[in-house]
Amino acid sequence: MMGCECIISVSIHTTVRNSIITLHYCGKCTNELLASTALHSRKIYFCTKNGSLLELSEAEPPRWENHGRPPGADVAAIVDAATIRPDVVYTISSTGDLYEYDRSSKPSWKKHIWAEGTVADASLMPSRGCTLHGLSGEYSISLFLLTKGGKLVERRLNQRKWKWIVHGSPKDHKLTSITPVVQDETNEKFLSLFFTTSSGSVFEYRILKQSGTDQENQIPEAWLSHMHPPHAKVASGIAGIPLQAGRIVFPLHDGRLAELHLPGLGGENTGPNHQVNLRKRASVKYVWSMIDAPETEGWNAEYCREERGPMNCLEGIKDEPNEQGITRSMARRRKGSKAQEDYLFAGANGPNKVLEGYSFPDNWINNNFRLRMIHGGKSFFLVTDDGLTYEHLYAENLWLWLRHDHSTPMKGALGNYNGSLFLVDIYGSLLMRERSDEGLTWVNCTAMRNLGRVIGGPPWDGIPGKDPKVTPEDAIFFVSKNGRLLQFTVALRKFKWKDCRNPPDTKVASIVDQELFRDNVVFVTGRNGRLYQYNKVTELWHEHYQSQHLVLSRSPGTAMRPSSLSLTGSLFMLSEDGGLVEYHWNTGDGWNWIEHGTPNKGVTLITSPSPCFEGNQLFLIGSDGKVYVRYMDQMTWRWKNCGFPHVGQLMNEDQTQERGNDNNEEVCIDEDFAASLENVARKYSDFNRNCDPKVAPTRPIPFSDDSVIFELRDGRLAEMRRVEGTHWVWSRTIATPTTSCMANYWTAVAS
Repeated sequence: MMGCECIISVSIHTTVRNSIITLHYCGKCTNELLASTALHSRKIYFCTKNGSLLELSEAEPPRWENHGRPPGADVAAIVDAATIRPDVVYTISSTGDLYEYDRSSKPSWKKHIWAEGTVADASLMPSRGCTLHGLSGEYSISLFLLTKGGKLVERRLNQRKWKWIVHGSPKDHKLTSITPVVQDETNEKFLSLFFTTSSGSVFEYRILKQSGTDQENQIPEAWLSHMHPPHAKVASGIAGIPLQAGRIVFPLHDGRLAELHLPGLGGENTGPNHQVNLRKRASVKYVWSMIDAPETEGWNAEYCREERGPMNCLEGIKDEPNEQGITRSMARRRKGSKAQEDYLFAGANGPNKVLEGYSFPDNWINNNFRLRMIHGGKSFFLVTDDGLTYEHLYAENLWLWLRHDHSTPMKGALGNYNGSLFLVDIYGSLLMRERSDEGLTWVNCTAMRNLGRVIGGPPWDGIPGKDPKVTPEDAIFFVSKNGRLLQFTVALRKFKWKDCRNPPDTKVASIVDQELFRDNVVFVTGRNGRLYQYNKVTELWHEHYQSQHLVLSRSPGTAMRPSSLSLTGSLFMLSEDGGLVEYHWNTGDGWNWIEHGTPNKGVTLITSPSPCFEGNQLFLIGSDGKVYVRYMDQMTWRWKNCGFPHVGQLMNEDQTQERGNDNNEEVCIDEDFAASLENVARKYSDFNRNCDPKVAPTRPIPFSDDSVIFELRDGRLAEMRRVEGTHWVWSRTIATPTTSCMANYWTAVAS
């Protein structure tokens, strides 16, 4: 609309001169989208990105009228449209001033000025307001607004005179939104307004009706705290939605919803027409009920469908019973027999300021994003230390290396979507390598909208062996060098950047998981070593509970989910001291941290976990250059040492050492592959001199649903394949164009 920048698309269904219309509009921020849209019986008002007031009065054909902006100001939010007076619109500017627009008067725009010395916090918050009638008489009208300091103020019109009234705020709380509620007409004494605060709580403010005094309708204990649901916080800055008198729905920071309602009125199982006597509601305490939302994929739900749609979280498949035929019920936790600290409001625990100065090593991108699978079992990419980009491709019964030249050297491959590869160059620009009608082309994605240099992307592009779903909302998330999460929409080639910012009080270090563990949710680690999530539907950040002693590595992570139909699963990450950490979810106990430690004494883990196979197997690289498998055997987690692809005498020595560590340890090497290594060693006398078969600290990648690719310290690659179950063997080494180890390979240059 008028060239504005789309952040969220919203539809409005309303009647304009007996026509049903649907509008898709966009804006710069939430205030422009929701708070800055007002409906009249025959008109709809919008504020545009450039700060103008826009009116739609006809639907077929559309009739738009631009009313401009106040002199020397702009329209940042619409707080009332034709409620106080016909055809008069009240707006707030970005500097916090209240204006009214009346086309029938001269001048059309008028500014409402505070009396000198009335209040120190006189700058208004550009947000949604609330209009109430009859506070000082039958014909009085009050417009309630918030200041930028989080105070409640009122602009009251009574007997043709305007005046400002300051109501303040609860002690030590900052108000962030007003919820206009359905008032109880049976209550003749007072009216109520509900507010969210910056700390995630809800307050009710009670105002006496027709007090007729200037002491502003105050009653004893006018501010009543309703706190927030257990183990959750209300989303600050977003108004709730009143369903009916005594029932309000609020969004939560974790993406779910919560209903604040009177006992016996409301909750998940109560429809909107259920009526109770509210005449004595002043003595009744409100209660909270939780509502799972589709975009959370059942954050605390017992079930949820994998497919998105209107029936999501209403019909689905519950978690399967365990071996004893017992399904752990949510009832125990909901009854409160076990206290859960599932949520920690962002900033409440205080960031570790010492770790905020964390700086990434020079080779951080290359170590974590050197390899990228593009087509399972057929093609993957390698980015070398010199910035060259190679594709290992199987074509016409032959494996060959294809070089993809660009004018600038590359640092890593950050993502893959529908056959297109996203790479970052040495300057931090995001470039896309894709196939088109003209062959292979490069597209500079950073040039579309420069949001800064990027240093990371999602760890994986999908689940091995499973074709990813393609939806109109498909996007890839990246991390900028200045610690912000960036969303790049890629669906249908409608490329669009969005700045998702960062959690309060910290910057983003890396992406742990993008939408594999939970749809629409991106898990990240902050540079303070703590775990956060971003919900791309609600656009809210949430900090997860984490003990103070646990500091996470800033490397990417891995999602493990035994079944796409079950919510049970885990996020695997490394701790700062090189141990394996699991963040597990099940419907019985909620979220729990589990520390797996290291495979052996004196061995630390030096790179992020591999992708998950079969929902219970992970590969990790030790500081000793060996590969370790963390797998589950009969409901017990175990370590397996798979070493590295040995050569000649090294093979025999290390196998002996491995047997010495554990008599039950199996040798992870294919017999034919071992024989070929020995033949090569005998043929080339200098082979061992140039080769180091130990595994390099490069994040491994999946090549298919039963194979993993690792990089060796000598520059070669090595593949492990699953024979059966949890038994994996080294199956081959892959020579690369940059290795100094004796090898043969085919190479070509891509056009």
